[in-house]
Amino acid sequence: MGEWRGAKPSSPKRSRPFANVGATSPVKLTLPQPFQFSGDHLMIELPGARALFTTRRGGVSRGPYTSLNLGFKTADSRDAVAANRAALESDLDLRLAYVRQVHGNRVIAAPVDGREAPEPPQADGQATATRGVGVAVLAADCLPVAVASEGAVAMLHAGWRGLVGGVLEQGVRAVRELGGRGPLHGAIGPGAGPCCYEVGEEVHAAFADRWPQARRGDNLDLKAIARAQLVEVGVAEVHDVAMCTICSDPGLFFSHRRHRGVTGRQAGVAWLS
Repeated sequence: MGEWRGAKPSSPKRSRPFANVGATSPVKLTLPQPFQFSGDHLMIELPGARALFTTRRGGVSRGPYTSLNLGFKTADSRDAVAANRAALESDLDLRLAYVRQVHGNRVIAAPVDGREAPEPPQADGQATATRGVGVAVLAADCLPVAVASEGAVAMLHAGWRGLVGGVLEQGVRAVRELGGRGPLHGAIGPGAGPCCYEVGEEVHAAFADRWPQARRGDNLDLKAIARAQLVEVGVAEVHDVAMCTICSDPGLFFSHRRHRGVTGRQAGVAWLS
């Protein structure tokens, strides 16, 4: 288990102190193995790949978007978001590819140069078999989920609609179609936890037949559903960082629910190692 009292960079690249991010006291975090700290962010090694889940630390945005807001579809300054994306690319030494997310199940192969088109394609996941390209999704309570095997990796955006629609299965299919070989491993990043994710009866009904154990009173365990779905489609090992974006220290993650929609977006990024 790793313990975090401040930023612990995994390379000589610049890092920023991770203290006093909340209202009253410094943060002390412990991550489940094999997750580790990489600067201000959370990282995991997967077969032939790495996945990084950003926090809200280390950017230039202000106000409710402080500070590493990566979402252009917010009311934040476009220049600030562009600067944040450029800084993340520089820190990771990758060309990052983004999509326009719609809570669906479409997963695409990222462009080989990793560059975002003038109008990003509509999808809720990307896969790549190209080194130097990082596939990214944005989230602020939905789950960022990485799937990897030797030779290919995907990053998926999984809210309740995406889980109903089979976005994780489509992600596994995309990894295999790009030549991913050997056992599949998955990683579930920070997102709404069963402690906080209250939903209506129509949402519970969408999962009641196949995953009734995911209901916790009025709350829903999205991560339990994601884990079960990944196992069902052949993922051999699933790791969960076990962090809730809604009730974690507000200086750690953006949360659409906690901040009533006025907030930024963090990212899940995956690439071949």
